[in-house]
Amino acid sequence: MSAARARRGRGDAQPTIAAVKLWDPLAFREMSALLRDPVFRGRGVPRGDGRPVLLIPGFLSGDWSLTVLYNWLERIGYKAHLSGILFNVRDSERLLAGLRHRVIQIEADSGSRVSLVGHSRGGLLAKVLSQRRPQSIEQVIALGSPLADTMDLTSMTRHAVGVVRTANELAYGRRFNVEGRFAHDLSLPPAVPTTSIYTRSDDVVNFRSCLRPDIPAISVWGSHNGLLVNPEVYRLLGRLLARPRRPPGLNG
Repeated sequence: MSAARARRGRGDAQPTIAAVKLWDPLAFREMSALLRDPVFRGRGVPRGDGRPVLLIPGFLSGDWSLTVLYNWLERIGYKAHLSGILFNVRDSERLLAGLRHRVIQIEADSGSRVSLVGHSRGGLLAKVLSQRRPQSIEQVIALGSPLADTMDLTSMTRHAVGVVRTANELAYGRRFNVEGRFAHDLSLPPAVPTTSIYTRSDDVVNFRSCLRPDIPAISVWGSHNGLLVNPEVYRLLGRLLARPRRPPGLNG
């Protein structure tokens, strides 16, 4: 019996994982799978109850990368919101200030806490924002976010971080890597329910950096960018976002 046949006999998912290791920055495989999957049409996931969900893009990305997910959340019954971030390249404290105002505005308009879904660096921003304003946040769902080690990245990603760090120092006088308070708040135990969704075939961050003993983690197939259009992720989001709301006044 061949090794490949033996793996299939054991139900091993390695062939699927191996298939997505090819460079695919636009996530064509995941998008193709999503368009064919019933979950894209809202089947097999609970209907949303209109609660607000704020989407936060990843490093070097912006709200434009979240269009498919935004429209899907709206179709299944949630009130989706975008962050206002055109390109996620500024220092963390500047981005957090804008996100904090966004959350306060959404909470005031909706009368309820806001669920945060952040991709990559967006998940780190969501985690820290929930530490600082837990009374306004229902839950955090991080997609491919290095919650345990923000610098455990591929060499290409580390190079991009270095370029952005230099640009921030030159343009704004702000050192991108001197963010002690942000790093401290990120390391704290979660103040609200927090979930990490990651892929072992991540081509941007080391998947182990998405794992922390104090944060539940769920593995899916696919690539880093593909997490935004992955049907398995959409099924998980449908389930997680439908969890009962936390009682008023409970901040953790």
